[in-house]
Amino acid sequence: MARTYDPFRDLFIDTTASTALAAMPMDLFKEGDEYVAEIDMPGVDPKTIDVDIDDRTLTIRGERSNKLGDKGKWMVHERPSGTFARQLNLGRTVALDKIDANYSDGVLTVHIPMAEEAKPRKVSVHHMDDHREIEGKVEEAPARKTAAKK
Repeated sequence: MARTYDPFRDLFIDTTASTALAAMPMDLFKEGDEYVAEIDMPGVDPKTIDVDIDDRTLTIRGERSNKLGDKGKWMVHERPSGTFARQLNLGRTVALDKIDANYSDGVLTVHIPMAEEAKPRKVSVHHMDDHREIEGKVEEAPARKTAAKK
């Protein structure tokens, strides 16, 4: 499988083994001021889904049961079963305390907001020609008088 350019490489590093990749395919994208991970988990009991954060490592676990058990014999068995996990090492630019997850229609959606200090911001530029310093305070300079044209 070919790898595509990963704009999140500095922010997220997937440390998952290839078995879980096949069982839990993931899309990761940036939307506004947050990153969104959508992980396919069809057939997973929502009660078995566990999302943990430990020292900037986000771990997602889920279990898909083997419904056949001892009742029959497999003719074709392509869908993996058992417990699966994905791990992402999160960079310093995310707000760990604001991560949120929900599960709907077989897809786990994890919202990972950017930390306030990592968000782009505008820096205002002050022009010293328009201000003067008086006793440590910056005040507006008095309006300049212009000569009236005759």
